[in-house]
Amino acid sequence: MPSAKAFRVSERKKSINQPLRSRARNLVTRTRRMIADGDIEGAEVAAKGAVVALDKAAGKGAMHKNTVSRKKSRLIKHLNDAKNNQE
Repeated sequence: MPSAKAFRVSERKKSINQPLRSRARNLVTRTRRMIADGDIEGAEVAAKGAVVALDKAAGKGAMHKNTVSRKKSRLIKHLNDAKNNQE
């Protein structure tokens, strides 16, 4: 069982980090949904927002930089594949 102080610290960090992670996750999901629906132009705009949110989460320590890099890479690859298949 953690001490009372450790519990307070973890709760404070959770309240700061959770919105950053949630926003990044939601934007990635929204982008993937747009790609699946065929809205490539909307997905490009959403992907830019997702990349910004992921970078912000990594910069503030809410997500690990390698995790963010992997998610960005896969998202952009998915978007580029959809663009190439659309043509």
